[in-house]
Amino acid sequence: MDIPSAVFWVAVRQFHRLPLPTTDCTGKTVIVTGGNVGLGLETARHFVRLNAARVIIACRNLEKGETAKADIESTTGRTGVVEVWSVDLASFDSVKEFCARAAELDRLDIVIENAGVAPAKPQLAEGYESQITVNVISTALMALKLLTILRQTSTKYNVEPHLVIVSSDAHRFVTWPVMRQSDNFFEALRTDKMFHERYNISKLLEVLFVRELAQAMDRTGKPKVVVNTAHPGLCSSQLFRDLPAPFSWILAGIMLVFARTCEYGARNFVYAGLLPETHGTYISECKPMEVSPRITNELGDKTQKQVYKELLDVLERIEPGVTGNI
Repeated sequence: MDIPSAVFWVAVRQFHRLPLPTTDCTGKTVIVTGGNVGLGLETARHFVRLNAARVIIACRNLEKGETAKADIESTTGRTGVVEVWSVDLASFDSVKEFCARAAELDRLDIVIENAGVAPAKPQLAEGYESQITVNVISTALMALKLLTILRQTSTKYNVEPHLVIVSSDAHRFVTWPVMRQSDNFFEALRTDKMFHERYNISKLLEVLFVRELAQAMDRTGKPKVVVNTAHPGLCSSQLFRDLPAPFSWILAGIMLVFARTCEYGARNFVYAGLLPETHGTYISECKPMEVSPRITNELGDKTQKQVYKELLDVLERIEPGVTGNI
């Protein structure tokens, strides 16, 4: 599928009806990163509505997190469920501290890694462009760090925990020159080169990582944790709030016609966190969906394995031994 065809296909899917989640989550503990606004806030609200015992909003701004907590409590009528924890995915140390705290939980059933950035200009964080640091490296670091407590929950409570990394159909629009020309993707992505595609590239890297991670986890024989990716559709969130004019005006027009509400888009995340037999899959329209055909051909498979290996090397430099959690 070429990019114009992919754009049309994605646009049409914006109008698909998404079912309201109804699965009872009594007793479950859920973490939602970026849970203070937009899609993350609505995801947390859904889980509180579904009777989760504990919903942890992980965000940089604790004040905004407390505002989100009060909003969820007022709309659901449930108090004593939402907690606000601090984490900044632009800092590897902050991710480590957050995961150390999460490791002390009695159980952890569902993790929705929703936090992400899409700055208008290149920004550095931990030596990489921020979209790679936040959307990919820190997200993967958190995933591997939390696998231990997720597996403990699986064994202790005889349940199937889910870890969801929020991706996007933006992965379909990467033109791939950086993938074809780089011996080391992550070193190439330290620079401003291809910045106009950086968000799309970060979403592609997430999909590739999760697909390969799922296969690696299956080979270990360890207790089952479902790992998948989810796409919310184009939603009226704050993700592109830093986009300058006239691009912001163009996006506003597109949003007016095509955008879903954040509540509607968040339904995909809830389904991804609850659907069985979705290990390594891509969830959209609240069900498994095919990824870009570019991923499933020979070049895509080669790229997936290279991205996975490089990312594990990066993670080992940040936290020696963390890949042993796989």
